[in-house]
Amino acid sequence: MVVGVCQIELRIPENASLKGKRHILKKICERTKNKFNVSIAEVGSYDSWQRALLGVSLVGNDRRFVNSVLDKVINFIDHLQLAEIIGQDIEILSYSENDGF
Repeated sequence: MVVGVCQIELRIPENASLKGKRHILKKICERTKNKFNVSIAEVGSYDSWQRALLGVSLVGNDRRFVNSVLDKVINFIDHLQLAEIIGQDIEILSYSENDGF
């Protein structure tokens, strides 16, 4: 089993309210879920109007596949042009049957 976790830091430069931020994040999350079948949610910077932190996760069998999908998710969010990506971090964890599962 391979688990991929991605943290994406966003800047929403022209936003002026938390309501506007939630609207933009909802669009990003729904479109990303529909296209890639990943789990995605806001995981930080809750009170900031112009910053957001998204967490994305994916489980699969192949490390290269999981890494590729997370890379595509980052590119997809960037191409939506709803927010600017100012930081990203991907971590891939591998577990085997002998790890106690």
